[in-house]
Amino acid sequence: MRIARFSIDGNVAFGAVEDTPQGLVLDIIKGIPYADFELSGTKVPLSKVRLLPPVLPNKVVAIGRNYAEHAKELGNEVPDVPVAFFKPTTSVIGSGDAIEYPSFSNELHHEAELAVVIGRMCREVPRERVKDVIFGYTCANDVTARDAQQREKQWARAKGFDTSCPLGPWVETDLDPADLTIQATVNGEQRQLGRTSDMIRSIEDLVVHITEAMTLLPGDVILTGTPAGVGPLTVGDEVAVTIEGIGTLTNKVIKRG
Repeated sequence: MRIARFSIDGNVAFGAVEDTPQGLVLDIIKGIPYADFELSGTKVPLSKVRLLPPVLPNKVVAIGRNYAEHAKELGNEVPDVPVAFFKPTTSVIGSGDAIEYPSFSNELHHEAELAVVIGRMCREVPRERVKDVIFGYTCANDVTARDAQQREKQWARAKGFDTSCPLGPWVETDLDPADLTIQATVNGEQRQLGRTSDMIRSIEDLVVHITEAMTLLPGDVILTGTPAGVGPLTVGDEVAVTIEGIGTLTNKVIKRG
């Protein structure tokens, strides 16, 4: 099932995305999707709503250098253990929202990623229970101020600035993430093309590693790393992240302020 979060007439709701002969429609959900819920039967065309970030995470835990070719293209070694960092909630935007080019950077990069959405509170999750705590999957773009990342030697500003974490367009709850095509285009030109099977550490590895240290809450997001091909974005560019079985996340880059 595809679960979207959207606004219509000033109201925010979740809905199940359905494909009909008339186009995509949203069947509004009663309650919240992380618990037992019912479909209301009230349906609205997707074209009549504004898509919002599909979740509002308490935290986004991102993993760096989880594809060997991406580590290589930036001159980095593959780390011995997963490299984790945070992106704040203020970095999260939805499909169709604008990425604001930060004033402290002259080298903004796209990074297409598969995002894992957590469905229940969990800590110290054993490998065999990882699937039980996952709500679903969505597309992500770990937008990075590359020059600031290299200059400051840590990633808080470079990867945590406002609008640096596009998520969407919705969460797919019924998906095997083991071997999916993941790609990024800029203005229709392909920049990144990889497969999730090329991850160094699997989703199970990442959930176990992260929850050894911290509690994850419903709606929290894990970014699983990016394949090779990251590259520059400029004001006016339209960047799209497409993942097989999920859909396409699209954002335009604008000047901040």
